[in-house]
Amino acid sequence: MYQFSYDEAIEDDQAEARSAERQALDQAIGLLQAADSAGLNTRATVEALYYTRRLWNAFVGELASEENALPVEVRANLISIGIWILKEADSVQLGKSRNCAAIGEICAIVRDGLL
Repeated sequence: MYQFSYDEAIEDDQAEARSAERQALDQAIGLLQAADSAGLNTRATVEALYYTRRLWNAFVGELASEENALPVEVRANLISIGIWILKEADSVQLGKSRNCAAIGEICAIVRDGLL
C-alpha cells in the first residue's frame, strides 16, 4: 500500500517535470519564431537567444548529472542536441547564421518527444 503511494508520487513528479519542460520549450519556440519574424539584431532575437541558451544550459547540466535517470544513450543524444543549439545560437548572435527557425524546429522536436 505504501509502495503504491510512493510510486504514484514519483510518477506525478516526473509528469510535472515533463510538463514544465514542455512549457519551457514552448516559450523558447515562441520567442524564436518572433525573432525569426523580427530579423537579426533586434530585441526579439536577443531575448530569444538569451532564453534559449539559459534553457539548454540548464537541460545539459541536468542531463550530464549522474543522478539523471534517463538511459545514458538518450542523455548523450540530448546533450549533443543541446550543444548544437548553443553553438547555433552563438552563430546567430555573431551574425554568422540566421537559423532561429531551425533552432525552434529542433526545440519543437524535443518538446514533442516529451510524452
